[in-house]
Amino acid sequence: MNASDLIFTPGLAWPVIGFLAALTLAGLVLALWRGLAGWALRAVAALAVLAALAGPSLQQEDREPLSDIILAIVDDSASQSLSDRAAQNAAAVEALTAQVASRAGLELATRRLSEFADPAAPDGTHLMRAMTAALADLPRDRVAGVVAITDGVIHDPDLAPNLPAPFQSLLTGRATDWDLRLSVIQAPAFAILDEEVEIRLRVDALGAPPATDLIELSVSRDGGASQPLVARVGAEIILPLTLTHAGRNLIHVTLPPAEGELTDRNNAAVIEVNGVRDRLRVLLVSGTPHPGTRTWRNLLKSDSAVDLVHFTILRPPEKQDGVPVNELSLIAFPTQELFVDKIDEFDLIIFDRYRLRGILPGGYLESVRSYVQRGGAVLIAAGPALAGAESIARSGLSAILPAFPTGRLVEDAFRPMISDAGARHPVTRDLEDFAPEGGWGSWLRRVELEPTGGHTILNGPEDSALLTVDRVEDGRVALLGSDHAWLWARGYQGGGPQLELLRRLAHWLMREPELEEEALTATATDTGLTIERRTMADSVPEAAVTHPDGTEAALALTERTPGVFEADIDAPDQGLYRVSHDDLTTVVVRGLAALREFEQPIADATLLTPLGAATRGTVKRIEDGLPGLRPVRVGQTAHGRGWIGYTPRDAYVTQAIRVIPLAPAWLMLALAALSLIGAWLVEGRGGVRRAT
Repeated sequence: MNASDLIFTPGLAWPVIGFLAALTLAGLVLALWRGLAGWALRAVAALAVLAALAGPSLQQEDREPLSDIILAIVDDSASQSLSDRAAQNAAAVEALTAQVASRAGLELATRRLSEFADPAAPDGTHLMRAMTAALADLPRDRVAGVVAITDGVIHDPDLAPNLPAPFQSLLTGRATDWDLRLSVIQAPAFAILDEEVEIRLRVDALGAPPATDLIELSVSRDGGASQPLVARVGAEIILPLTLTHAGRNLIHVTLPPAEGELTDRNNAAVIEVNGVRDRLRVLLVSGTPHPGTRTWRNLLKSDSAVDLVHFTILRPPEKQDGVPVNELSLIAFPTQELFVDKIDEFDLIIFDRYRLRGILPGGYLESVRSYVQRGGAVLIAAGPALAGAESIARSGLSAILPAFPTGRLVEDAFRPMISDAGARHPVTRDLEDFAPEGGWGSWLRRVELEPTGGHTILNGPEDSALLTVDRVEDGRVALLGSDHAWLWARGYQGGGPQLELLRRLAHWLMREPELEEEALTATATDTGLTIERRTMADSVPEAAVTHPDGTEAALALTERTPGVFEADIDAPDQGLYRVSHDDLTTVVVRGLAALREFEQPIADATLLTPLGAATRGTVKRIEDGLPGLRPVRVGQTAHGRGWIGYTPRDAYVTQAIRVIPLAPAWLMLALAALSLIGAWLVEGRGGVRRAT
């Protein structure tokens, strides 16, 4: 293909040439007015000089035409896996490829959405970003059309690029698709224990579903048993919630999949609510005063969230000093109210060197036992009396104690040691990391204990039981066979982690999730999941992991530290994962429980129509038949019944250029000289006609 153009290479600036042309024109007008005979020859001379100054040339180009490009953006996001959309995608790409191949001078550039995925971008279908990036890699003057094969549900419609050609969209999905969607309207991030809060949910019907009104949801906490919840489609659902333990609470709400709905990937919601205690109520019952009493008070009063009620026996009945009883106190201590009427309001009861003296009747200690069995917590820090006739082990509490005193009191220096079970238990696991240089300091007294249940997590000399913990029905109990833990706080022989030990022990008794010895947790990471299983067992079977798409995989756990088994897995898909191990189950969300892809899974052309209209393109459903391909002129409507159009761009590449001067300077100067000589001769012979 050849082409010719007239070009100019002026010897002077165009304003100067224009000024000279104006002077020439004025001179010619003057010559005509004066009646000079050689004005025409003078005009030829002037035009020759001006032509030489303008430098006109004929430029001839040898051009090779370039093919036009149709850009096809194929949406391969998660929503395209629904129904038969993947097959529709493949059919559309195949048909478009065949039509482009049958036309000379036309080529197809196919790009998939996943090629432009940005890990830092939010979840969703970013079609316009992908289109912009794809166009940046193509020569813009060759793009004759853009075809998007998608379901139309995009999340960046405001980022539409300025297209040089018609935009066409082939819509996957079917007009009869329908779906039910569960969404969380409002949920608290924090909640006070034992106080009711509300979670607001909603179930929406999308598309054209069959007639449905009432549905049944299932609600579970922390992977436990599910409870039914009847709800109405389209109406707000109020789910009352009362947290029973501190820390992370996972509320899993599931909408059972309905027959015929498009997907169940938006039928679940996981709400994480952090449980906090309003106030921790602790009852400390002290027997004979000793240095450890202040240690207990300092530990409990250091936390402003603890309400401490301290019951101290300062004057035992056998003490006779002649002081009248009515002068010892102003009011009687409310034992009936504390140990019977309001005992369930306490989170923890501590007996510190308590002995049976008849001050607390046996019925009150029976009430404490019932309190533990209902879910309460008791910690007994033994003094010498535990080995004697006044031992609390001889009261109604004996049925719940994890160890029983043998009656022997040993008063020799010894260092507490973590037992094999203690190395696995969260109360004493890694407690040795808090040891000062040279190891823990010694204790000087202990009561010999015979364990009857639970776990012995601290030992004395010769592996004797020192600290034993146990679960009693719904409650928990701990027995410390020495009253010398306070020596660590005083730094005796270097001291030890007395504060850390008692803090962990108290929190375990009050069911802090981080200190549960039998627990299963799953945490989302940048690339997958980290699964942790805490247990007192020496080995564990494989865990079962259910992925968001419903597939299940077995996972072997490796012991990282005693009592802690872990595993890391790659989890590329975002969504809800369920992990089961033994009788424990937990759920974790990586990204969103329901991807933005599935918030609106019904194919919709609303967001693509404006861009198509602005470029004279259109949106057509694939289920109505794949359209043909036609060329149209720029500015014409690029669609019709059964066809879509593209605009040929007539792009080319120049292979050779030839420039032929049309007014060579030497020729123009010669012509100007001859014209001026001719004008001089004509004017010299004929003269100027003058009026007589």
